[in-house]
Amino acid sequence: MTARIVQANNTPFNRVTVDPITLDIVENALRNARNEMDAVLFRTAMSPGIREQHDAFPLIANEEGKMVVGQFGSFLHGFMQGYEGTIEDGDVFITNDPYSCNGAVSHLNDWLLMMPVFHDGRLVSWAAMFGHMTDVGGKVPGSLPTDAKMIFEEGIIVPPTKIYRDGKLIDELLNLLLHNTRMPEWNKSDFFAIIAALRLAERRVRENIVRFGVDTYISAMHDMLDRNKVAMGAIIQMIIPESKAYFEDWIDDDGMGNGPYKIACTLWREGEIAYFDFTGSDPQSFSSINFLLNEEMFKMFFGAFTINLFDPQILFNDGFYELLDVHIPDGCILKPKKPAALSCRTHMLGRIFDLMGGLLGQGAPDALNAAGFSDSPHFMYSGFDRNGKWYQLFQIGFGGIPGRPAGDGPDGHSLWPAFTNVPNEFLEAYFPLRIREYATIVDSGGAGLHRGGNGITIAYEMLENGEFSIHDDRWLTYPWGVNGGEPGMRSTKRLVRTDGTEENIPSKCDRVQVQPGDILYFNTWGGGGWGNPLERDAELVAADVARGLVSEQGARRYGVVISQGQLDNTGTSKLRQEMAQTQSSPELFDRGFSSIEELKQRCESETGFAPPVAPVFRQHYERAAER
Repeated sequence: MTARIVQANNTPFNRVTVDPITLDIVENALRNARNEMDAVLFRTAMSPGIREQHDAFPLIANEEGKMVVGQFGSFLHGFMQGYEGTIEDGDVFITNDPYSCNGAVSHLNDWLLMMPVFHDGRLVSWAAMFGHMTDVGGKVPGSLPTDAKMIFEEGIIVPPTKIYRDGKLIDELLNLLLHNTRMPEWNKSDFFAIIAALRLAERRVRENIVRFGVDTYISAMHDMLDRNKVAMGAIIQMIIPESKAYFEDWIDDDGMGNGPYKIACTLWREGEIAYFDFTGSDPQSFSSINFLLNEEMFKMFFGAFTINLFDPQILFNDGFYELLDVHIPDGCILKPKKPAALSCRTHMLGRIFDLMGGLLGQGAPDALNAAGFSDSPHFMYSGFDRNGKWYQLFQIGFGGIPGRPAGDGPDGHSLWPAFTNVPNEFLEAYFPLRIREYATIVDSGGAGLHRGGNGITIAYEMLENGEFSIHDDRWLTYPWGVNGGEPGMRSTKRLVRTDGTEENIPSKCDRVQVQPGDILYFNTWGGGGWGNPLERDAELVAADVARGLVSEQGARRYGVVISQGQLDNTGTSKLRQEMAQTQSSPELFDRGFSSIEELKQRCESETGFAPPVAPVFRQHYERAAER
């Protein structure tokens, strides 16, 4: 069954011709409304993940549920497939269950709220937004247990449900949800902040209808979808060849001693249709690193990736979806079977972007990005302070963006362009933490004509007894370089106790006990380099050294000699000549290793520690496949 729309007025809409000026006015009005939704949310939410880091994704869709403006693509297709009730004026729906909405959201922390917008008894639009809640219950603070084997261990599960009916809040349901979280005040504030953003979007939709008429408004939205389809069709024809391209990448481990896990995809084009086939990806994991990748969500990822890469002026929406055909095998790590755990899906989700870069770059090497900060590492710190009050932090880490055809990758940035960092002053004011260091990691970006961005180090000094959890990746495999660029540096986590002893912390772990004075060094990875490092302007390398982004020794990777802080032109010319004579023809991708054993040895030699877990490399799971 699918959802049934209840309308007092079933008169069909008339598709009319919208002149270009009116179309631009409607488009910009909706763009502004989408930005206003964010502004309302960020000014009224309480959790730092939403308020400060902006881990929320809004959209305004047409009457069919296709996103017209937004940030993350439409969640409504999966919702309407999974919801079996009625959709009526005054309703607002909530869900956080990936299995009930075909992966429209991908783990339980994301509360998705959807509001149908009616006008004169007819459904004319949708407003929707989801935000990451700091806690939704489950076995660990933060609700992201590494060792969960079933989704039931990860928190309260909400199927698509009406939270407002006929415009009235269903208080009992909201109270039930808040009763199952460690942070009810934050969740309540964030919930109503999202509702306020949806109400804002509803007002803006109705203002457009009053100004232009309902048929013009509906037709303008369809025209915006059509324009996107035409623009994306041209990009697909330009960058995707008819011959098949194959690429694979990995996440390093599952936090339970197994890994790395492969995702694989084959890409080709037939006529105007691009085909993505994920056959060859590993079976689902027994831990929580599985990612339920909705086919529509992957189309959204592809659109966001290609538009930002090739033409950011294109309005990102769902108009191009019929130009893609996506196949994801059942039971693989990208389409696990219920009740597989999903809470730590962020690593696989992020790695999809590296995978797309590797696939698309084979058809257009000059437009190829290196691998970069393809993740949203989580740091969670919680406990009772000396006054018996519960504290709980959820924070997303940033790292090095890859080198690109257009230039260097930014240092210490997020996978998601709209995310921002939590200010250190905010952390120190609201949590028992002191930030001892916050800086880029010198030389962590891959060398290249265009340098990969550096990762960052954050030194957290704990001021109270408590525990922390970490969810990160790329401690083993490198963020690869391209077109002669070198790989970026990997991530490390180091805990220095008050007695001076040091511990290497795995990239995925829960409930690490800490005491006042313990310091965690949370070091993220850099981006891969783009192009031959010997072709980089020596003055740029000298400037990087002066800014503390590259060391004097690191400058020699570019064939640049820095002596006492000054560029040595004679020494640079000589060194570059020597390096050019021994330089082999670059491969398209430089992964930084040729075997797993070599990789493990290099990990230990570079970090001073053995790999933080002992993975069973390339282990497959027949039981998972059977399930």
